Amino acid sequence: MFPRFLGRIIVVAWVLFTVIVIGWIFIASLSTTKEIFTNKLLHSGLQFKNYIKTFQLYNVGRYFLNSAIYTVTACLGVIFVAAPASYIMAKYVFKGKNIVRLAYASAMGIPGAMIMVPMFMLVGKLHMTESILTLILIYIFTSVPFTIFYLTGFFTTIPNEIQQAALIDGCSHIKAFWKVIFPLAQPGIVTVTMFNFIGIWNEYLWALIFASKAEKRTLAIGLQSIVQSMSVTGDYASLFAGVIIVFLPTFILFIILSNKIMTGITGGSVKG
Repeated sequence: MFPRFLGRIIVVAWVLFTVIVIGWIFIASLSTTKEIFTNKLLHSGLQFKNYIKTFQLYNVGRYFLNSAIYTVTACLGVIFVAAPASYIMAKYVFKGKNIVRLAYASAMGIPGAMIMVPMFMLVGKLHMTESILTLILIYIFTSVPFTIFYLTGFFTTIPNEIQQAALIDGCSHIKAFWKVIFPLAQPGIVTVTMFNFIGIWNEYLWALIFASKAEKRTLAIGLQSIVQSMSVTGDYASLFAGVIIVFLPTFILFIILSNKIMTGITGGSVKG
């Protein structure tokens, strides 16, 4: 009984801490820099001009659009690749299945820094260092192992009889998957896509290497440029506005999809 009570206290304390920190950043983003340092937040009213300045002066609008393109395209690509592979791993028996499973499980443990140099050399030989497609493909390939690992457990929970019924009705294996099985896996798909979205949206290192030019930067790189400019301008209010802009999309998505995410987490944990 006591461990459960202690666990609840820790959870509540962490939630309060998170709410207070995020709330302070949000209020600071609507204050002036002077008010932030004098601890008189919102003393002169709501300063929505901080957000306007962040979009106009620091080019955050372009960075936001770039991040949206990279993230949405990569998340769709990951599902297109990993969902069929996960279903095959969950429902079919073939030679070398355990080796394949071990390979993508091991790939989850490889740090991105280990493959960064060979990846850069490969991209250079393919003359794709200046291509937007390069970063998207990297995000897809680096997200596939975890996505397959998660979805394999989720697809295991779907009864085999559903696929067999679809095949009896005249569907091919591919059609049965996309028309029947894939819609049933929506909670798992939404959950793993949310995890991938958060990871890709906030990713920094790959974007720093393959999207260093101003017109291709992501929000994470753009926010770093704002931080660097603080040494000259001292405009911390705009910096906090940029932090909120980075944070807001994932927060809104999580609120909208929270029910499906919880269903996907519990559904995928039944079998592995």
